[in-house]
Amino acid sequence: MLERMNRRRFIKTAGLGAAGLALGATTSLGARKANRFKISLGEYSLHRALAAGELDHLDFAKVTKETYGISAVEFWSGPFKGKVVDAGYVAELKKRSADLGVKNLLILVDGEGKLGDPDKSKRLVAVDNHKKWLVGAKTLGCHSIRVNAATVNDYDEGLKLATDGLRRLSELGTQYDLNVIVENHGGLSSNGKWLAAVMRAVNLPNCGTLPDFGNFHEYDRYLGVE
Repeated sequence: MLERMNRRRFIKTAGLGAAGLALGATTSLGARKANRFKISLGEYSLHRALAAGELDHLDFAKVTKETYGISAVEFWSGPFKGKVVDAGYVAELKKRSADLGVKNLLILVDGEGKLGDPDKSKRLVAVDNHKKWLVGAKTLGCHSIRVNAATVNDYDEGLKLATDGLRRLSELGTQYDLNVIVENHGGLSSNGKWLAAVMRAVNLPNCGTLPDFGNFHEYDRYLGVE
């Protein structure tokens, strides 16, 4: 417990130190260092505005740039409402980002089936369901799609099944020069040790993780990120 507390204190202190160093770099070295640390905005962060009709999916890049001063976006599959297969719609989305100087980084993909489903036929369908998102992400100029590693609750069996589905999808991703990154998003995937073991088992350079610091349920988040 003391070790964890010390680690937390160190990370907090180091973070403050890094902020101070960043500020110092800005004032002493000028604009060249001012934007050294950059962030992107995930579309799911605005899911309430999207659901209420207060934000149009096509205007996500505009709001990101003009309201929040952020120049990179992470799309979410939900607001596409099936239009990821509409070439004209995706092209318009890309144009709007480009016109604003906003980079499209990835698409968070939900609801396309379990990549670790125990039924092989359903697992293969889930892999195939993600293909359209690879195509859309490639068109948008993204580097990745974010997926879920949903599977059974048994540690070893889930590891085997998720590895199979992720390897198949990642191999498909190489055809589009895209990464397949997995979020710790509930179930076994929120166990950092398990998800790390899946990554080692898949063992492909374009398969990795996208850690959500708040999603390590009943698992130490510092250890989970590590």
